Amino acid sequence: MINNISPKSKITIAMIIWGTISLFVREIQLESVSIAFFRAAIGSIFLLLVSVIIKDRIDKEVIKKNLVLLIISGIGLSTNWTALFQAMKYTTIPIAVLSYQTAPIFITLFSAIILKEKITAKNVLCLAVAVVGMLLVFEPGNSVGSQINHTKGILYGLTGAVLYGVVIATNKLIKDLTGFQRTFIQLSLAAILLLPIVVRQGNINFSEFDTKQWILLLVIGILHTGIAYLLYFPSIKDVKGNTIAILSYLEPIVAIIASFIILKESMTSIQALGGVLILSAAYFGEK
Repeated sequence: MINNISPKSKITIAMIIWGTISLFVREIQLESVSIAFFRAAIGSIFLLLVSVIIKDRIDKEVIKKNLVLLIISGIGLSTNWTALFQAMKYTTIPIAVLSYQTAPIFITLFSAIILKEKITAKNVLCLAVAVVGMLLVFEPGNSVGSQINHTKGILYGLTGAVLYGVVIATNKLIKDLTGFQRTFIQLSLAAILLLPIVVRQGNINFSEFDTKQWILLLVIGILHTGIAYLLYFPSIKDVKGNTIAILSYLEPIVAIIASFIILKESMTSIQALGGVLILSAAYFGEK
């Protein structure tokens, strides 16, 4: 059935799915690092089952050749998720998502540093516009909730954006692995890296873990990770980069609309203008 869906439609569905993850994260009564662990663990198990079904085998020599890069990207992925989930817990979803949407700017910067890609005047302009947008979103005099929480939320969102930039730049250096294989390995490494931290924190009491919590974790692990990644990564090779860039903005738009309708969260007109500047800067920076 999934093969009958066009690549562009698959990417669209994946973006819509990712746009709803904040609604589930807000309901999970765990620390952000624990949520990130369960997402990585459940997602990697799901993809492992898929790889067995489709008989997708990974060359061990290819893994060894890319091991350092895979570990770096696994660390980046796990800490990126943790930072994003922290942002969602400290501030409103629109502000957390918008601060995280500065990621393309950092991707450009890291690509210039790591891959020696050229930074153009347009890149510098987009960075400046994004900074202005963030200042408007911050809007100290009209922040939602307590000021310190709002500030932390933005800082965590920006941290997540930086870490996502590291993940993307690192992935560009990984060779001879498909998007599916790369994702499965990175999710597995993320789960392995997060496990000692979760165990050391010791804040998970399974005896008090009700059915609702397990369902929420399974949803973000299977739907928002496994299924969404299966839709997205095999499809990007068949869709133009510019089209993917445009479709990627469905994710923050869906997240913001969902927070307005379901969580009853709002933004001031100044913050909304800042959001437009951030998304515009990110789009033209990618374009």
